[in-house]
Amino acid sequence: MAEHVLTDTFFEQFELHPLLAQGLADCGFTRCTPIQALTLPVALQGRDVAGQAQTGTGKTCAFLVAVFNRLLMQPAMPERRDNDPRALIIAPTRELAIQIDKDARAIGRHTGLRTALIYGGVDYDKQRTQLQEGCDVIIATPGRLLDYYKQHVFSFRAVEAFVIDEADRMFDLGFIKDVRYLLRRLPPREQRQCLLFSATLSYRVLELAYEHMNQPQKLTVETESVTADRVRQQVFFPSKEEKIPLLLNLLERTDPTRSIVFVNTKAAAERVTQRLSRHGYVVGALSGDVPQKKRQKLLERFQKGEVQLLVATDVAARGLHIPDVSHVFNYDLPQDGEDYVHRIGRTARLGAEGDAISFACDLYAMSLPDIEAYIGQKIPVRSIDADLLISPKPRGKALQAAHEGDDEAGDGSVSSANASEADAAHAQKSGRPPRKRRRRRKPAERSSPHAQA
Repeated sequence: MAEHVLTDTFFEQFELHPLLAQGLADCGFTRCTPIQALTLPVALQGRDVAGQAQTGTGKTCAFLVAVFNRLLMQPAMPERRDNDPRALIIAPTRELAIQIDKDARAIGRHTGLRTALIYGGVDYDKQRTQLQEGCDVIIATPGRLLDYYKQHVFSFRAVEAFVIDEADRMFDLGFIKDVRYLLRRLPPREQRQCLLFSATLSYRVLELAYEHMNQPQKLTVETESVTADRVRQQVFFPSKEEKIPLLLNLLERTDPTRSIVFVNTKAAAERVTQRLSRHGYVVGALSGDVPQKKRQKLLERFQKGEVQLLVATDVAARGLHIPDVSHVFNYDLPQDGEDYVHRIGRTARLGAEGDAISFACDLYAMSLPDIEAYIGQKIPVRSIDADLLISPKPRGKALQAAHEGDDEAGDGSVSSANASEADAAHAQKSGRPPRKRRRRRKPAERSSPHAQA
């Protein structure tokens, strides 16, 4: 964690269980972030908390420490069975649930507490068996969790702690009915602790909290702006046709180490991914219909640096902690202020610096006033120089393929159209006219008498 986002509150100041304290120390967590310093004194007393802080400020660690310490300090109910979990943590997306489970295993490595990660899109029977064999903490998305619950694979009768992460996103994704269903089947509010965390606490989220929680204390980390202070924001106003060359030129000039390009639709994700790949970038696409195993593998490669660029819809906007993301490009400007905040929150995490560059094209520019009203500031506007709209040459192997006339499109290759652009640029420098490319006929065309005629 960066020094300037930490407080003078140390984890050792709290009366934490020694095994939990050891896990925190092993992870390098010694001082609290503002949201941790604000919520832990209340949550560790067993009281309900509704916490709000910007994305990337340590909310996950805050509720994990509170839940684990409660389970370690207090004995389970005597009649508890193995398949009766003691704590339940729900998240709106699979990626966020996976991230929470990863953090839980790191922090709780010495505690002996068993966690079960439950979400859709992966082995159904394997997760069912894991629940039947028993666990202490379930980390899940609502849909798959309720599926097992209705089959009586486990019960909620021994739940002592319930956590809702990114509660506002539960509303956005239509999970709120499932959340209310869960809350009505948990032990009475006086018999369990409920922790609710989010980057934004809207009126509907607070209504949920006051309806189902036991006198929750609302705790908010006050900031001067909704967005992270160390994100450098800027916006361009290109036409739809100018967005691709503008993006390519900005990537060439900034040479980002690890970047995410956000789009609004799956079709746009496929189109942008193809263009970036043909230009020579190692790029992956992440949208809602990508199989879960492929998602996880792609995210792992992105975190390791094997993939330079990630083109994503809003499925990747929340909950993913990917370190060292230097740039976020809003290729399509989001239509909602909250989505903008969470998108650009993928960079400048835990006190780092980052850049958020948005394209307000004629299709999505009408969202800009609402976004600026939501974040409470004007986004600096950058003019588009003429040279930013000239498609740059392909990179690396793609450049070599362009000069060789490779017509195949794929990772690290370039289309014939881009190859022609490269030839034209080369001819302009050398003073010779560009060479004409002959269209390759398919074998069937060469052998067919009709084709020859």
